[in-house]
Amino acid sequence: IGDGLNWNSLFTAVAKFVSLCHVIYQEHPVRTRYGPVSVSVYGDEDKPALITYPDVALNYMSCFQGLFFCPEAASLLLHNFCIYHITPQGHELGAAPIPSDVPELSVDNLADQVADVLDFFGLGSVMCMGVTAGAYVLTLFAAKYRERVLGLMLVSPLCKAPSWSEWLYNKVLLNLLYYCGTSGLVNECFLQRYFSTEVRGSGQEPESEIVQACRSLLDQRQGVNVCRFLKAINERHDLTEALKKLRCRTLIFVGENSQFHADAVHMTTKLDRRYCALVEVQACGSLVTEEQPHAMLIPMEYFLMGYGMYRPSQLESSPRSTLNPFCISPELLSPESMGVKLKPIKTRASLIV
Repeated sequence: IGDGLNWNSLFTAVAKFVSLCHVIYQEHPVRTRYGPVSVSVYGDEDKPALITYPDVALNYMSCFQGLFFCPEAASLLLHNFCIYHITPQGHELGAAPIPSDVPELSVDNLADQVADVLDFFGLGSVMCMGVTAGAYVLTLFAAKYRERVLGLMLVSPLCKAPSWSEWLYNKVLLNLLYYCGTSGLVNECFLQRYFSTEVRGSGQEPESEIVQACRSLLDQRQGVNVCRFLKAINERHDLTEALKKLRCRTLIFVGENSQFHADAVHMTTKLDRRYCALVEVQACGSLVTEEQPHAMLIPMEYFLMGYGMYRPSQLESSPRSTLNPFCISPELLSPESMGVKLKPIKTRASLIV
């Protein structure tokens, strides 16, 4: 993936990947009580469901492609789940601007849309994976519909109401989006939100390919559509009290250079200690699924073992993973953690040079 990336080439790459993996793929427009959303379904619908939700200005292709292009992670997830990628309204491939007379949605409306998607497909309890704003939406969904969530895998999640500085920053960004669209300074703000300095480059170091690809994808976003999602997230409420009532197991990933690192740590302290684990990834920004997807593999493997789920050829090594058993706290690998409970430990994934 390089400078010449466009939606068509990305879609072709995804289609090729799906065909190589012999995965069933379908796009579904789903009507919810708060408007339509696009849901991309990968895999056998008889398997347990994994729901994904992306961050602001992203869709499943730009938010989760790195993770699903990682062969080991793809085999783990597609072997055990049917994947339902929810794309926020107006973030679909080639989406037109949302008309101004369409009501804006709150975060509670977005969480209720997730419930409507489950009803559309006849799903009961599901596993959820979300990134930052998407992690907030799915956590709120889990708080409102506790019986419908088996577990949460969250990447750089939000859980508190925005601070005054974040609220003001987002208000400025909303104005820029409205008048300028997704270009120039606006895209730089989003790239800082997603990625660490190491991959964004500097005067001496060029941007990495993943940042170049993301920049190209952001150029094709409709600014007014992104505004709606960002505005909902900027008006979010604090979930701290609701977190204390969650009983599903939760695995949290956060890059040590993420703007939302403090939120992830705060969330870990408020969740039930018996069911929560934190994985902190060194030299990484918020979008761990793209910047260091291999760092997610082994923690996910052990997390899913608690549900009786395994990767094919489980005894084979994973040489491409930036994590190995010796990088992970022994507490996470204990029989208790691999079974019914996960301890609230902080794990660092070191880069292999």
